[in-house]
Amino acid sequence: MENYFHPTLPRDRLLEISSIGLAHMGDAVFELLVRSWLCAHGGATGRGMHKAAVRLVCAESQAEKAERIKPLLTEEEQSVFRRGRNAQVHTVPHHASRAQYGEATALEALLGWLYLRGELERIEALFQEMMKEEEAHGD
Repeated sequence: MENYFHPTLPRDRLLEISSIGLAHMGDAVFELLVRSWLCAHGGATGRGMHKAAVRLVCAESQAEKAERIKPLLTEEEQSVFRRGRNAQVHTVPHHASRAQYGEATALEALLGWLYLRGELERIEALFQEMMKEEEAHGD
């Protein structure tokens, strides 16, 4: 692979990456999307933007957003999602339930999978769906 900013790993290589590895990548993807979304919606100071980002990327919020997109997932995406949800995590943040953390990890694994496949348009479509409620509230 020569372009790490726009990776396109083959499916067999993606299957070699652990669910936690995919979630690690997806965490960064989601963080970047949220920060971009916050900048695009403007008006936030650095501190306010940080608080808003933390609120949107926490496990509880991610679990809620995952529920919104689950009906839209293809069979392959559902499989990746399940694989991420079933990842063996050893610590769960005190502010999230194990179920919420599992859903958040699943969402991150899916985003990591899609990013590493180079499916940026699919990520964008899913992210738009995730953020509809935020836009409706004017956040």
